[in-house]
Order: sequence, then structure tokens, then C-alpha cells
Amino acid sequence: MFAPVPVLPWPDALAGTPAPVVLEQALARGRLAHSLLLTGDDLQVLRGAALALADRLLNPPETAPERRRAIEGHPDCFHLRAAGKSRQITADATRELISKVQVSALAGSHKVALLHECDRMNTAASNIFLKTLEEPPAHTTLLLLTTRPHALLPTIRSRSQLFRFVTPRLPTPVDGWPAWLEDYRAWLALLQGGAAKTAPADAMFRLYGLVARFGVLLETATDTLWAAQKATLPEDLTEEEAQAIETGISKGLRDRLLADLERATGEYAREVLVTPAAASGARAFGETVRHLEHTAGLLRLNFNDTSALELFMLQALRAWARR
Repeated sequence: MFAPVPVLPWPDALAGTPAPVVLEQALARGRLAHSLLLTGDDLQVLRGAALALADRLLNPPETAPERRRAIEGHPDCFHLRAAGKSRQITADATRELISKVQVSALAGSHKVALLHECDRMNTAASNIFLKTLEEPPAHTTLLLLTTRPHALLPTIRSRSQLFRFVTPRLPTPVDGWPAWLEDYRAWLALLQGGAAKTAPADAMFRLYGLVARFGVLLETATDTLWAAQKATLPEDLTEEEAQAIETGISKGLRDRLLADLERATGEYAREVLVTPAAASGARAFGETVRHLEHTAGLLRLNFNDTSALELFMLQALRAWARR
């Protein structure tokens, strides 16, 4: 018995947001650009939105039910992903994608290419892809996915139609993270109370306990999310591409944890600095935030996660000892 392939739904996180509605309207009117830049804060949501859009492009409403194809494994849907621990999209991989979209469609009249984390294109790959944008292949839609659109060449951004997917901020999906943040706030309270001078051993002991727990939480959460996502990825994914995705999950989680850490530091500072007695800690809090920003820069340079956190907390401890 024939089992029709259903229309792929938009991600649940986009319910009630304008981007899917605008895209559906553009599709219906035939006003969709040949290159779309899909941006937002969550790569998983962007991936789901891109697949839903690809499904609608490759299985238009007039497609007979028995001719509808699932988007995963569709012969006219192509993917370009970063590879390896460095998570780079190379010139060779970009050329390979371009050669595929230059060929006529196999199952219909249209082709779609998804460029996952397109900001990972190195300089050579970016320049090669730019030439394709200048002379786009016929009957092809290019979907560029990124959480960092400003890392792309301005000329690539200017030649792509921008769609930003705004999703509500969800709790960071790391078991034990709220408890870690509470203990971090307690550590800040210890420093603010003068422990950096009067009880440095206690402050140091708590510091290294927090650093060790951070590493365990990040590793465990990465393994859990990777196991869930791996089940949804295409079977022909190369080992290097899979490694890049797993590394991307870890770095995405780490960036969210760091953002939570910065938020917790700022919130605590605003709470305690409202009293005259605590005003003397303003300089130390300012230094703490600056060190945290420096840590974010180190992590972008692939500095070890726990080493960067340890360095930040030692610098914060030193700032409070000089208060």
C-alpha cells in the first residue's frame, strides 16, 4: 500500500514567529531569491527550518502524492558541511558542491543546496562560492545557515536574502548547570566578602571544584546531545563531517554556558553594588567582567575549555585580592 510522504513541518520553536509565514508567502508568489541567508541563535532550529523550506521547494503543492520524496536523501538536495576538529569548509568541498548544483535536477525541476554553518568557509572557499552567487545556477536555491552572519564576506551577505529566525530563549540543556551557577554566585559572594584575602585557600579550593565540575557537565551534555542528533543525520555523512558537527555541539553549548556565566556575574554585581558598603567592589567586578570577555576571546581561538575557565577564575580571584 502506498504511504504518502507528509509535508515536513517547521520547527516547533518557530510557532507563532513571522519568518515561516513570510517564507510560505514568498514561495506561493514565486518571490523567493536564489540565495537565502538563514540566521538565528540556534543551529538546530536553522537546520530544521532549512529542511522544511527545501521540502517545499523540491515537493511543490502541485506534486502528485506518489511522487513526493522525503527530503533526507533527496537526489536534488545537497549539503555542504564543515569537516574535522578545525570545523572548516574547504575550497575543494565547495567546488564539489558547485559541480553538483550545476547538473540538471534528477527528480524534478529544482535543486536545493544547504550550506551548514557557512561562516566556517575559509577564504578560498568564500571566494569560490561568491562567484557562484554572482552567476547562480538555474532552478537552484542556495540556503546559507549561520549563527554568525557578520563572519561572512560582506559581498556574500549582500547577494543573499536575509531571514532571521527569532526563538524564545530556552534554558541551557545541561543537567546540573543551574546548581553550578548557584555555587558560582556563592563563590562570588565569598570573594565579595573578603575571602580572597582572609581565606584564600577556601576560595582556591572552591574555584578548582567549579572548574572540574564545568568540564564534566560540558562533556556529559555534549555526549547526550550528539547521541540524539546523530540519529537524525544522513547515513552518508563522512567521519570528518560527523566530527565537525560533534565539535560544533560542544562549542555551541560552551558558548551558551559562557553567556549564562556572564549574565550571572552581571546580575550578582547589580544586586550587591546598590549598597554603599559594597561600592568598593565595583572595580573588582569590572575587572571580573573584563577577564570573562578575554576568556571568550581565548575560546574562539580554540583554547582549552577548562583551562580558559580556570584562568578567568584565577584572574577574578586576583582582582578581588587587590581590592
